[in-house]
Amino acid sequence: IKKSLSHNPCSPFPFLSGLRYGSFVNSLSSLATAEEVVQKSAISPRRSYIAVAVLCYVNLINYMERYTIAGVLINIQKFFDISDSVAALLQTVFICSFLLLAPLFGYLGDRYNRKYIMIAGLSIWLVTAASSSFVSKWQFWLLMLLRGMVGVGEASYSTIAPTIIGDLFSGTQRSAMICLFYIFIPVGSGLGYITGAGIANATGDWRWALRITPILGAGGLILLTLLCPNPPRGAAETQGEGVAMQSSYREDVKYLLKNKSYVWSTLGVTATAFLVGALGFWTPAFLSRAQVFQGLQQPCDKEPCNHIDSYIFGAVTVVTGILGGCLGTALSRWFSKKRSNADPLICAVGLLGSAPCLFIAIFVASASIPTTYVFIFLGEVLISLNWAVMADILLYVVIPTRRATAEALQISVCHLLGDAGSPYLVGLISDAISKQQPDTHGWNFQSLKYSLLVCVFVGVLGGLFFFLCALFIADDRKATQRLVEGMCRSAVLLRFGF
Repeated sequence: IKKSLSHNPCSPFPFLSGLRYGSFVNSLSSLATAEEVVQKSAISPRRSYIAVAVLCYVNLINYMERYTIAGVLINIQKFFDISDSVAALLQTVFICSFLLLAPLFGYLGDRYNRKYIMIAGLSIWLVTAASSSFVSKWQFWLLMLLRGMVGVGEASYSTIAPTIIGDLFSGTQRSAMICLFYIFIPVGSGLGYITGAGIANATGDWRWALRITPILGAGGLILLTLLCPNPPRGAAETQGEGVAMQSSYREDVKYLLKNKSYVWSTLGVTATAFLVGALGFWTPAFLSRAQVFQGLQQPCDKEPCNHIDSYIFGAVTVVTGILGGCLGTALSRWFSKKRSNADPLICAVGLLGSAPCLFIAIFVASASIPTTYVFIFLGEVLISLNWAVMADILLYVVIPTRRATAEALQISVCHLLGDAGSPYLVGLISDAISKQQPDTHGWNFQSLKYSLLVCVFVGVLGGLFFFLCALFIADDRKATQRLVEGMCRSAVLLRFGF
């Protein structure tokens, strides 16, 4: 058995291929248990693809809901009469609850039924998201509280869903499915702007924009309950058998902190989250102020406000998300055959390339809106190269039994240092600059323009983090493969009493 394990360590019954009929196989009375192991099959490909489709749909709705607020931000500011920094707290409170609970769901996801955890989290999300649309003008504090509770539901789903996909597929199939899943982040974000602005315009009330995603999310919850499996952890790498390892949370964290590729890629993901959070929240408002600055439209003094920039930016986000995600995955497949560290290099080039595009877009907005959109388009394509590639890096440098914890810690760090604070930081800088010349529409635009420059710096910093990740990723990937093989050998030997 031990000899055969060196050839196929994850086979559920590794020694059968080395034995002839009538020999040791027929002499064991205890083979019934082993035959059950052989007959145990992984989840069928058809069911796996259906599960990915359901997970992608729920991911789409999650990000639609997250950026609906940004699509109607001008209306919300007028309705509650709040400044830029206070408005940004809506996103900050949501992300803070998200990041604080992600480690908890990561711990649970590595130890208990992941499907049930997601169902519970999404149920909370549906109730709180719908409730936030009934807040009155004098209850901004309640809107912030409910936005924070929405983060509870999203923390459960975003932490666990990628690990389920990782246990349903392996190799290039896994990369393709992860790409598909993460493409729905920018697609959902873009549709959030469009849907939010569209519903607000159609009904004349921005609160109706917050009600559409819970309705769509209810369907996703039903589909998740009926169609999504809970595969054994590590099933894709072990022909459906899965691997199991008892470890404490402290041991899991210690393992991850020693994994240099994981640490540097997490910092790179954090920089990406900072960019996406700040730009996603403020770009529609920035473009609207730019048009007022150029005299192309009148400032919004009362509801409903002009949402044309939310429509256009939403469409740009959808297109660039699909284009960048597919291009990033294609580049990963192509260059990974030639370089073992291709994935972090692709992410580094994406972030470094986006920095000059964003710089030009910020400064050309005062002169030409079409040119601004061109450079926003290019910058978003380059940022979107990273979505699927970043997720794939985590899945192949972390062992299966610690992936949910790894996802959770990465989510916590990237939100804590990334998009939890980036919208508020930009708004705070904007408010500080605008105080020099208050109550002037031109200076409101200029203050937001200069505050967005922090995104350019963070983009360059994120690129450097991914370059550092590229130095260690080949060795860390091999180490993970050896650990999984060792876990498989131990599991098979224990199963047959050796």
